[in-house]
Amino acid sequence: MNNVEEKKFSIGKAGVYALLILASLFALFPFYWMFVMATRPSAAYNSIPPVLLPGDQLVENFQNVIDKIPFFQSMLNTLIVCLAATIVVLFISSLAGFAFSKFRFPGRNGFFIAILLTMVIPLQLGLIPQYFLIAEFGLLDTLFAAMILFFLNPLGIFLMRQYINQSVPDELIEAAKLDGCSNFKIYRSVVLPIILPAFATLGIIVFTMVWGEFLWQFTVLRSPDSYTIQVALASLNSTTNIDFGMVMSGVFWSTVPLIVVFLLFNRLFISSIAEGAVK
Repeated sequence: MNNVEEKKFSIGKAGVYALLILASLFALFPFYWMFVMATRPSAAYNSIPPVLLPGDQLVENFQNVIDKIPFFQSMLNTLIVCLAATIVVLFISSLAGFAFSKFRFPGRNGFFIAILLTMVIPLQLGLIPQYFLIAEFGLLDTLFAAMILFFLNPLGIFLMRQYINQSVPDELIEAAKLDGCSNFKIYRSVVLPIILPAFATLGIIVFTMVWGEFLWQFTVLRSPDSYTIQVALASLNSTTNIDFGMVMSGVFWSTVPLIVVFLLFNRLFISSIAEGAVK
């Protein structure tokens, strides 16, 4: 009887693994196809049947990208914007999450709900007033203008509040207060070491979100020297005769940093997700 149940369990487990592998292949195929197109001439983009094997024009297509746009400068600008925005979001969100989770003050719940309600406001709705505000302060065509819109992240505040509420015991906070710690010292010495997995999760989310942002950066950045990579890549489509191999090469190399970031922090990311699932 036990052997039958073990066999059924093994078959079911194998089916789950097979389904996960199949889903992973479907998820990875667009990235693989983008890589294939980055190694092929533009004519391969519309070929029937579709081309599924890499070609020999990866270097040539990338050289065309470099000739058309300031690729490396744009990548550096994007890296600066993403890192600065991520660090500021992590700091503000963790502080706000700590305050909303462990402090009692008038209007706490109402203020928290008001912050969450801003998540339903589309970016396009505030584009014009935000643009005029940036222009009034003389910040147009600066990297600071490209990143400032992302400093306050309602999702980050919500995630940090929930994680701190579940992971940091109130008794630990009270013990730190009895030892004479200030609120900021409690945040720095007690809360931060505990919420590092949540930092990794939120950091990856914010970094990828800002990296893929186009509309706001396209609105406030004017000169090619200040372009982020998304704005620079968009300029490749300005002609009627689009070189798809060149475009796909630029898009492929622009996604490599995102993969590196995820690989560096995936252990903390998975740890945070697993811990949240258990709780």
